[in-house]
Amino acid sequence: MRNKFRILVIVLFVCICIESGSAQPTVRRLMELPPFERAVLIIKHYETLHRPEHWPTIGYGHVVQPGESYRKGVQLTERQADALLRKDLRKFCALYRSYGADSLLLACLSYNCGPAPVLGGKGYKKSRLLRRIEAGDRNILADYLSFCHYKGKHHSGIWRRRWIEYQLLCADL
Repeated sequence: MRNKFRILVIVLFVCICIESGSAQPTVRRLMELPPFERAVLIIKHYETLHRPEHWPTIGYGHVVQPGESYRKGVQLTERQADALLRKDLRKFCALYRSYGADSLLLACLSYNCGPAPVLGGKGYKKSRLLRRIEAGDRNILADYLSFCHYKGKHHSGIWRRRWIEYQLLCADL
């Protein structure tokens, strides 16, 4: 039953990619991609390429940090935005490297909401999700899906993103 459900999710994700004009991979080809590439596709789909008026967010959701040389009002090309996304995602993967197979899932989560809500710090405790993973508990779906709030309210679009991330990135685990 779970595999049928996962296939349905993949088909829906592919339909979303085709509808939005992104790359048009088939279901089989999507799952043949390395997990990192699947994560890049998911982030690109949900973040979209930010326009200059979204400053200080540029590219595919990168928030400009003090000391970075990006200028307000300048649109990144798709190639520049892709390179920046991959650099940021690799940085987050390195942050969670000690979590092995879960590092990419945690990196995607941190890419969207920042590492503090997951790791703790800056007014946050270590997340229940991270505590379960550290304890070796693989029943993490509910905890992962709990990261779906915006301005304190449940957001169905973010919930859908989390669900697709989980299905496409935990397929190999």
